[in-house]
Amino acid sequence: MRQSICLRIVSTLLNTTMRSHTYIDSLGSARIMARVLDGKTLAKEIKDELKIKIHDWINIGHRAPSLRCIIVGNDPASHTYVKNKIQAASDVGIEAETIKYDETFTEDALIAAIESLNRDKNVDGILVQLPLPGGIDERKVCNTVAPEKDVDGFHITNVGQLSLDMPTIVPATALAVIEMLKRFKIETFGRNAVVVGRSKNVGMPIAMMLHSDGNHDSGLGMDATVTICHRYTPAEQLELHCRNADIIVTATGIPKLIKANMVKPGATIIDVGITRVQSEQGKTKLVGDVDYDEVSKIAGAVTPVPGGVGPMTVAMLMQNTFQAAQKQRGS
Repeated sequence: MRQSICLRIVSTLLNTTMRSHTYIDSLGSARIMARVLDGKTLAKEIKDELKIKIHDWINIGHRAPSLRCIIVGNDPASHTYVKNKIQAASDVGIEAETIKYDETFTEDALIAAIESLNRDKNVDGILVQLPLPGGIDERKVCNTVAPEKDVDGFHITNVGQLSLDMPTIVPATALAVIEMLKRFKIETFGRNAVVVGRSKNVGMPIAMMLHSDGNHDSGLGMDATVTICHRYTPAEQLELHCRNADIIVTATGIPKLIKANMVKPGATIIDVGITRVQSEQGKTKLVGDVDYDEVSKIAGAVTPVPGGVGPMTVAMLMQNTFQAAQKQRGS
């Protein structure tokens, strides 16, 4: 059974990797559009692999990995994200529970609740859904989570170890980007990469792993030459940097920031951005940072939104939870 699952995984990945289509340009010529890096399909394959690993882990006498997701307030998007994480945990065999608090919950009370979970030996992973209501210091809260249970990878200890190329728990979105580059066999060694966005939870860790030495202990180094751009990078400079890039990773939340004239032919585009916008028909839809329809005619490979980095982030969070459980139990 396991062999057939593995063969199916390889077959699906090969088909996904080669997925592309053609379009007819203004002169009537048929052109191949960018390969679509299907994160939804890849995430399912990774979760299937993880399910087998966790099943084997339980069969040798371990209890199931356990995850606690804390959410404060009533933000609909946050509740949807947590619901998706809980479902993914159930799918792979992780015992997960949502802990909900209303918007009046204080910072001191939240810290006390986290410290209680830190002491609970039956809890392997703790996740605090961001953003938190105003008046709560997110950095202080993230640093309250015990580093070994910090499945988001936001604790100062985990961030510091990542910057030193040490094995650690990596922020799930950043890890999703690196995993996609690896699984889709996008060459990074010696290539020029531009990261647009410098957030401490996404842009910064992506840039660190892209430029890191692949021979170091973390095993996450990609050996690329990295340029970091951000909201204060002048538009003409952003275009200049992007046009020189073999790989662009964008994570700004600015719809259609990356346009076709900014992309080198054949480049790989990883779109981490996700924004809700209203269509001409008055319906709400999700879009990324990339002008997808036009960029797809120039790029060699591109991630869709939705269905790209988002599902992979959830899969990597499940991987982090299992990693945390293994480490805490000495495996």
